[in-house]
Amino acid sequence: MAAKILLVTGDAAESLEVLYPYQRLREEGYEVHIAAPSRKTLRLVVHDFEEGFDTYTEKPGYTIPADLAFSEVDPGQYLALVIPGGRAPEYLRNDPELRKICKAFFDADKPVAQICHGPLLTAAVGGLSGRRVTAYPALEPDMQAAGADYQDAEVVVDGTLISSRAWPDHPAWMREFLAALRSKAPVV
Repeated sequence: MAAKILLVTGDAAESLEVLYPYQRLREEGYEVHIAAPSRKTLRLVVHDFEEGFDTYTEKPGYTIPADLAFSEVDPGQYLALVIPGGRAPEYLRNDPELRKICKAFFDADKPVAQICHGPLLTAAVGGLSGRRVTAYPALEPDMQAAGADYQDAEVVVDGTLISSRAWPDHPAWMREFLAALRSKAPVV
């Protein structure tokens, strides 16, 4: 069986936070499946940091096809989970099929990589209570309300949970996630 990783996302996910782990994990030899609310072409966005703006800006980004609908996912077939940010996690956390998927990864203590607004999803399944985590800095109150110890750091590793703030932190995020995968879920 190929070593498979599940990446869960939807429309308005941040382009770099989907494409970078997707390509990096494939480069390492993992088979990566993208799951979304339905099988369709997802429309990603670009979040950038521009002078004079109090928050990030958003522009249209790339498109990428979803391989599976959430209802088709068997979490037992995957070694790890990737949760990109952008605006997608805000509405995806309400999807009951996706909440079941995420909970299965936490219950099995499989590696989970989350970035930016991705922790909104893991918070919705109770996966952050008592854990150390980082996220996009504006989510600090949300992380604390979920029972997490929020840390404003490039990457935070708490067991098999690896989190980062946003796409500028990609090198540290993937370095730590790959270390967890090599230890707990190596390519066969």
